[in-house]
Amino acid sequence: MWRILSEITKNLVVAIPAMMIAGFLFGLNFDVAFLRNLIIPFTFLMVYPMMITLNIKHLKEGINLRLQAATQFVNFAIIPFIAYGLGLLFFPDKPYMALGLLLASLLPTSGMTISWTGFAKGNIGAAINMTVIGLSLGSLVAPFYVQGLMGAKVEVNIIQVFKQIAIIVFLPMFFGYLTREALIKRYGQKDFKDVWAPRFPSISTIGVLGIVFIALALKAKTIAQSHGVLGYILIPLLLLYGINFALNTAVGKSLFPRGDAIALVYGTVMRNLSIALAVAINAFGTAGSDAALVIAIAYIIQVQSAAWYVKLTDRVFGMQPDIEAVQ
Repeated sequence: MWRILSEITKNLVVAIPAMMIAGFLFGLNFDVAFLRNLIIPFTFLMVYPMMITLNIKHLKEGINLRLQAATQFVNFAIIPFIAYGLGLLFFPDKPYMALGLLLASLLPTSGMTISWTGFAKGNIGAAINMTVIGLSLGSLVAPFYVQGLMGAKVEVNIIQVFKQIAIIVFLPMFFGYLTREALIKRYGQKDFKDVWAPRFPSISTIGVLGIVFIALALKAKTIAQSHGVLGYILIPLLLLYGINFALNTAVGKSLFPRGDAIALVYGTVMRNLSIALAVAINAFGTAGSDAALVIAIAYIIQVQSAAWYVKLTDRVFGMQPDIEAVQ
């Protein structure tokens, strides 16, 4: 079972579109109202395993303040406003789709930030710090960004958004930390790292695919009545990711050594779409399904673009010097 789940996790670029198609077909042919009752269970299944692998203690091991400051400046002072502008341009009459674009930009980093940084032989220690800091900051400030930028166009209950983020992020983070410590105490650090930790992303994948299925099933009839809507959503998402990659590649190459630059790119381009998807569905009710559709499609672009960037890393940043130790 773990081998099958691991293979699915490694092939999200195929698994997510397949689940989107399955959800779409299911939504066209069946009454899907009951699926709303599964949103919370799948949300927990998606987020909690991810938090178990998050090593909060790594923050004690030293932080490159210049690198982290540059990363979070891009994450919160630049990218959300680019997403907001693209939302105004492409979705002037569909505010909840614009909201989806904004949510996809407000919660930086995920476990894949660390993984992709490792694949590209970047500074993994810096990527772990980016993940902890970016996710914590994003969870705290996202409600204010949504209220300030979208409050005039969508119904925003800021208390409800905070409540959902607490349930979706901080509660699983707390229980994830306790679970991590319990497993390390019982099995030791080595067994946790080698045996247990690799299993949790696969469990999280089940939640991701379940939420994607639900999001598409709930929107199936609307999509069927609006031909070309998926293609139209792709354009601003491609622009958002393209701008993000280009901007942070330039910043990384000009300001930081190779390993740090790679971490910066993945610490800014990778967004925590799982949590954004959960917030869209849980905090905005039926209307949030439009936002969820945008975020679900963002998965395809994010995974595919990250994989291609790994292949291009040596061409972009040059070969890794022998003297440079990979963290």
